[in-house]
Amino acid sequence: MTLRDRLFLILAGIFIAALVSCNLIFQKFFSWTPLGLYTFEISVGILPYPITFLVTDIISELYGKRKADQVVISGLIASVFVSLLVMVATAVPQTDWSPVSSETFAKVFGLNGPAVFASMVAYLSAQFIDIRIFHFWKKLTKGKHLWLRNNGSTVVSQLVDTGAVLLLLCSFEVIAWERFGGLLLNGFLFKMLCALIDTPLFYAAVWYLKPRIGDENSPVGTTEECADKREAPGESSPHE
Repeated sequence: MTLRDRLFLILAGIFIAALVSCNLIFQKFFSWTPLGLYTFEISVGILPYPITFLVTDIISELYGKRKADQVVISGLIASVFVSLLVMVATAVPQTDWSPVSSETFAKVFGLNGPAVFASMVAYLSAQFIDIRIFHFWKKLTKGKHLWLRNNGSTVVSQLVDTGAVLLLLCSFEVIAWERFGGLLLNGFLFKMLCALIDTPLFYAAVWYLKPRIGDENSPVGTTEECADKREAPGESSPHE
């Protein structure tokens, strides 16, 4: 397995772990006031979510749209699988000596059907939009201006994600419609702040990794591995 392949598996693993954890920890809420300017009151489930967009942008840049789409689909399958496991774990009866009661377990890990559906629809819509806008800007700028395709794709996709999930939750009467505007603004602003923070990380990842593994137009194998093969002693060129 090449370094390029190993890195792809690591990035895919980080993406899936971040995505699945969103649906497991979302029940807790916290408040945060950066620099005393604005107070966010949001679920801890939103914390890992920006990582998924950073990872898909890195994969899009280094591996291409097809690989990014594959990771998004894999994330959906993993999320559905974990949701089914949680449903089974919630349904089975507890023992008399279980340190965690069924009621406590259901309160923490219990899944709301409409909420899960809304989350999945918003996830797919936002991730696919993010990937396609990323490559639109990359093609338009001929591979220049990393910041533009990173933030340009994230702004639109995060607005779609936040708006879609809230629209569905309000439609299913999980959340009251009068809270729609405030939650939309709150969630979108937080995700935009995260997007600004992850831009240097995106630049650093591309700067460090591209010379070592190439990009979506590179041949199979890493730059280093191809060089090693060319310089290996005792091996003659097929054209000699």
